[in-house]
Amino acid sequence: MGVDFMHEISGAQAVVETLRQEHVKYVFGMPGGANLPIYDALLDSGIRHILARHEQSAAHMADAFGRVTGRAGVCMGTSGPGATNLVTGIATAYADSSPVVAITGQVPKAMTGRNAFQETDVIGVMTPITKYSIQPLSAEEIPSGIKKAFYIATSGRPGPVLVDIPKDVQQEVRDIPFPESVEVRGYRPYVEVDPLAVERAAEMLVKAEKPLIMGGGGIRISNAYEPFQAVSELLMAPVITTLQGKGSFPEGHPLCLGPIGMHGRAESNKLVSECDLLMAVGVRFSDRSTGTFSEFCKQAKIIHIDADPSEFNKNKQVDLYIRGDANQVLTKVYNALARRISRRSDSNPWLARIAQVREEMKSIPAYTDYDSELSGPKIVRKMREVLPPQTILTTGVGRHQMWCEIHWRVLKPRTWITSTGLGTMGFGLPAAIGAKVAKPDVPVVDFDGDGSFMMTENSLGTAVDEKIPIVSIIVNDRSLGMVEQWQRLMYNRRFSGVKFGNSPDFVKLAEAYGASAKRVTTLEEFGKALKEGISLDSPAVIDVPVSSEEDVFPFMPPGKSIKETVVGPPKEMAIF
Repeated sequence: MGVDFMHEISGAQAVVETLRQEHVKYVFGMPGGANLPIYDALLDSGIRHILARHEQSAAHMADAFGRVTGRAGVCMGTSGPGATNLVTGIATAYADSSPVVAITGQVPKAMTGRNAFQETDVIGVMTPITKYSIQPLSAEEIPSGIKKAFYIATSGRPGPVLVDIPKDVQQEVRDIPFPESVEVRGYRPYVEVDPLAVERAAEMLVKAEKPLIMGGGGIRISNAYEPFQAVSELLMAPVITTLQGKGSFPEGHPLCLGPIGMHGRAESNKLVSECDLLMAVGVRFSDRSTGTFSEFCKQAKIIHIDADPSEFNKNKQVDLYIRGDANQVLTKVYNALARRISRRSDSNPWLARIAQVREEMKSIPAYTDYDSELSGPKIVRKMREVLPPQTILTTGVGRHQMWCEIHWRVLKPRTWITSTGLGTMGFGLPAAIGAKVAKPDVPVVDFDGDGSFMMTENSLGTAVDEKIPIVSIIVNDRSLGMVEQWQRLMYNRRFSGVKFGNSPDFVKLAEAYGASAKRVTTLEEFGKALKEGISLDSPAVIDVPVSSEEDVFPFMPPGKSIKETVVGPPKEMAIF
């Protein structure tokens, strides 16, 4: 392991130099007393700092940057509340396996444990929601510590890593070593793929009469799009996805059934209960995807491919698991299949059944019964008409997100950015900023609910200040729409704490920040406003009033099995 020395520099300068060596071009964050030395060093570094209006948003920006690029996004905060404000964003990244490096300032070592001003044990706070936490206790430890953070955050199953640096360590001036590479004792993120397991998987797939393939976020993480699609096409096996896995397979492809789960596509939820073999790649078997664990796919054999061995047999007992990078494993599975079959016929009983269910589902109320001019499904479909295939769509969390799950077709990899594991309201707007920074030449749109948008609306100030042209669409029902739906369906319309009596005028709010804004009342107006919005070189907001009474279906009620998916409104309550 080679080492270069830089003579007589401060710990703060070592932070910045290590970031440069890791090819970091952008940092999202906020300064404060405990990280001022780092901010002073940033000023002359050539690294662009993007000033968030809240540290949570800085973490979401870094998270989305990481999801779009595959490289670690970097966020910063000071000690105490600066660090604790990062927590929700870091937990979001952890839940969705996003590569993030969070750098926080800390009180000087001599003040530790004395209840110093803005002292918080941020290592203790964040250990459960980070992949690793590091606290350099001397300036000499900073380069290796930060380099380890980037390596851990981006290798194996990605995740956020915290580097907490006391202020006096930032101020120390030393001859500081910069290692070319680092090792983390006991950390082995890459393993050889078991060739016998691959052969067994191929045999199981070939023998299956009704195979389904399920893609999760691990497909995006490992860039396994090509072998994933190749295996599906070779087997002529339809594909379902998790919410995080949307985009792992082109949703315009004839073999794509769409997402499964609480608000999955009706045909996906129905057919996953009929397959005789499920190959799941890069998934957690989350309760939101599977419903009751014991009932999910109990009629089928299951193959589970994942980089993280802790996921095997955690939620769902499987017949075969293969640990490894999804790209490598799927490539080996494809080669093993190709030795056994040339190409399957596209006319077989299973595909005929798929076509039959698809046709049946076309008539369900959830897909056809849209009375209002600006219904959620109509808005989402109009977006797909207007926006180019490479458009990156971020979302907040709530009913609007579920409309996108069902009706938004993801056509290109890494263009669907949403919070799934933690379900973090407020994610959409700052995530759009991070995505646009990562891909400045691609349109980026935040599809948001009014409740979700209001949690981080001050990020509009960041977008305007930093000249980051994104479009925010606000589905405005003056309600916490998803919670209202649950109260309507399961609590006999006893609405408690969901109605906004005094929401802001979002057009005026956006204009106050210096962004462009429009309110639309028809689909035609919406389409025109969206076309105009993505053509601007500044942020834009589109306020779309909708009814709070319009529920999103299909819906798998919590605690139910996927077979109990409700596909129509209360008057119908049609169940598979």
